Amino acid sequence: QAPLFRAQIVKVSDERHLLLVDMHHIISDGVSVNILIREFGELYNNRKLPALHIQYKDYAVWQEGFKTGDAYKTQEAYWLKQLEGELPVLDLPADHARPPVRSFAGDKVSFTLDQEVASGLHKLARENGSTLYMVLLAAYTAFLSRLSGQEDIIVGSPIAGRPHKDLEPILGMFVNTL
Repeated sequence: QAPLFRAQIVKVSDERHLLLVDMHHIISDGVSVNILIREFGELYNNRKLPALHIQYKDYAVWQEGFKTGDAYKTQEAYWLKQLEGELPVLDLPADHARPPVRSFAGDKVSFTLDQEVASGLHKLARENGSTLYMVLLAAYTAFLSRLSGQEDIIVGSPIAGRPHKDLEPILGMFVNTL
C-alpha cells in the first residue's frame, strides 16, 4: 500500500540531522539497501552518480519475455518433475521436549574459523570449480543429513538475482530463492 518509499530529514541539533528512510520490501532487496546507502553517501559528499544504462522496468520486461520462452518452460518442466510427489520434511532430533506454547525464541552460536581452516575451504572451492558459499552449503546439508539420518534434504538459498553486470547498481526486488 502506498507509499512504498518514504524519506525524511529530522533535525537533532543545529549541527546534527538524521535521514530516515522507509522502503517496502516489495520494491527493494538487501543489495538495494546497500546501493542506496552508498549513493546517499556519494551525494552527501557532493559527488555525481554515474548514469544508469538500464532501469528496473527494463529487467521486468526481460523477465516477462523470458517466462514466455522455451528455456523457461524447459526449466519449469525439469523442476516440476524433480519436485513432484511428497517432498521430504527435515526431521531433526530434539535436544529437549517442546514447550506446550509455541515460541519463536531462538539462539545463535558464533565462532571464527582460524586462517588455516579458512584457507583450506577456499582451496577446496578452487579445486572443485565452485565458490566458498557452495562448499559451506554442501557442508551444511551434509551436517543436516548426518543429524537427521535423511538422504534427501531441501535447503532454500536466497540469491541476489542480478544475472547481468548492468543490473548491479539498480534498485529493486531481484532476490530469488533456489
